[in-house]
Amino acid sequence: MSDITACGIVCPTDWVPLPLEPADDVKGWAKSTADELRERGKAAGYELDKRTLRKDLRAKAEDSRSREPFYAFAFYPDGFDTALAILEVDLIHPDQTVPKITLDWLAETFSAHDFGPPQISHTELPIGPAVRLRQNFAADDPPAGGAGILMETVTYGILPAGAESAVMLLMSWTVPGLAEELEEAADSIVRTLTVDF
Repeated sequence: MSDITACGIVCPTDWVPLPLEPADDVKGWAKSTADELRERGKAAGYELDKRTLRKDLRAKAEDSRSREPFYAFAFYPDGFDTALAILEVDLIHPDQTVPKITLDWLAETFSAHDFGPPQISHTELPIGPAVRLRQNFAADDPPAGGAGILMETVTYGILPAGAESAVMLLMSWTVPGLAEELEEAADSIVRTLTVDF
């Protein structure tokens, strides 16, 4: 068994890669990316608020950076100045407490029962066997004095053939009514994952 040295993913162009390296200039990135998204939106017939878009880009990048994933993307379809979803990819390595990662361990560890049990299924992906969890959470930091926010998620835990580590893909969103479209997007994007040893 080998350890993963690199991981690749292909996302559609409306999934904006977020800057994750400590040396990345998030403020400068948010400004230039907001300009690019505004131009793309303008070409599609939409006028986006520059300040709202820049602020949202920066917030999404800072939030993902706090978790230190391998990759992170925010979903900005044409006409939206706030991200509709986040996608993160990370690696889980075996250690003394979990010397061998299994699909059952991934399903148990990453399951939440905030709103009933998760929907768990097993599948085979191009890079190896996987467990898929579809579940809902109570989102962190509900608005002061307001109702809580439902966060919907699709999580894949993948055991790449020949690897000791697992690849995790998590897509999350809080906008109601997008579940079917975003589940399909997650199911498509996860198939593009590649690993190198």
